[in-house]
Amino acid sequence: MPYQYLLFHKPYNVLSQFGQDPPNPTLKDYIAVPSVYPVGRLDKDSEGLMLLTDNGRVQHRLCDPKFSHPRTYWVQVERIPDEEAIASLREGVTIKNYRTKPAKVKLLPAEPALPPRDPPVRFRKTVPTAWLEMTLTEGKNRQVRRMTAAVGFPTLRLVRVAIACFSLEGLEPGQWRYLTPKELELLLRL
Repeated sequence: MPYQYLLFHKPYNVLSQFGQDPPNPTLKDYIAVPSVYPVGRLDKDSEGLMLLTDNGRVQHRLCDPKFSHPRTYWVQVERIPDEEAIASLREGVTIKNYRTKPAKVKLLPAEPALPPRDPPVRFRKTVPTAWLEMTLTEGKNRQVRRMTAAVGFPTLRLVRVAIACFSLEGLEPGQWRYLTPKELELLLRL
């Protein structure tokens, strides 16, 4: 039987595992495909693209830090980051005695077109927010949130929009689909 590969748009407050955790929904509440497992994780309070497969070799290759495939996030932060903060994020910051690898970071000119989050992000009249696009090649636990906090701009909303050459485009929260033959070919070349 051929391996299975699928993309999933993980909603907010969903655990990226198939086990049972009564207070929170998990992947099993959305995906009824047997034997697939997530390649990497997204925290319960993060949203966005996940790749799932039953091919252990591909899963290992995409998760192992030595292969450093890119992951892109749209990050809503509290206040408007200045050039110094963005430069620090690009160069790498120290979090928990670890220096992050350099990242691609840019301030987005406008709020990206995303479905509303349920529950919505807290709104404060006196504190503006901004959106960053961050592309990392490593995936430490809660890394994006820790990086933005380290430069003084806490993360309010975090959405992974791309994994390597795969995009969240066309998937609504809670939706999943199999990779197309062309996407599968790209994946196997990574």
